[in-house]
Amino acid sequence: MLPDLTALAETVRAVARTELLPRFAAVERQIKADGSIVTAADRANQDALTAALAERWPRYRALGEEMTAAEQEALLASSEEGLWLIDPLDGTTNFTAGLPYFAVSVALVVSAKTVLGLVYDPIRDECFSARRGAGSLLNGAPIAQPPPPPPLRSAIAAIDFKRLDPVLGTRLVTRPPYGSQRSFGAVALDWCWLAAGRFHLYLHGRQGLWDYAAGELVLREAGGCSSTLEGRQAAPTSLAPRSAVGALDAGLFAQWSAWLAAREGSPGPE
Repeated sequence: MLPDLTALAETVRAVARTELLPRFAAVERQIKADGSIVTAADRANQDALTAALAERWPRYRALGEEMTAAEQEALLASSEEGLWLIDPLDGTTNFTAGLPYFAVSVALVVSAKTVLGLVYDPIRDECFSARRGAGSLLNGAPIAQPPPPPPLRSAIAAIDFKRLDPVLGTRLVTRPPYGSQRSFGAVALDWCWLAAGRFHLYLHGRQGLWDYAAGELVLREAGGCSSTLEGRQAAPTSLAPRSAVGALDAGLFAQWSAWLAAREGSPGPE
């Protein structure tokens, strides 16, 4: 039997309130080899959450973002019985700058499928969760169905330009197919805000499996659609970063994907 989502939410919430909130905007940061930021809060929350999950559900091992690549590869190779994927602090740059948009992301992968996903925002005390095939929840209640999304030309898009191909980025800036654009800085939470209808389109050029595993499940179980820029469905079985395209429903996703796939010079559908 899979872990209970309510119990999982209690565990993640308790650890985040102890390890993250007291350190918010008050920790020193370091730069990792890949140029990303890590803080004592990342490591403390990962250690505490890994221990709490092991105590409550000892059958599953845990892969955390702050582990070495060798440790992560070894865990992925032996994940058939179930493996937690943990991002202890998604949105570290926001966290260190005092910007209140960051989250903890936890997914359970069994036999190369994400079966549970949970993303917790400690600032808003919002806990998004999903069980494969059973819908998505916000603080324990089904995510309210948003009104039908607007046409592509009126949609709000959340786009991370930093990791996109320059040609595509330029095309988006000079001939945007949507109404307005945002960039928030925490991948796992982005997926969940899309699921909740707080924006309508999503595009990100490069994210790790701990970034997308939980949030993408929340989106899909809420009725949204996603793929990579190449149109592939990505299983959480590789450390290789992937791109991400998402939309609130199938019709909008088809329009968005077609515009992104159109050759330079083509206006794409609206």
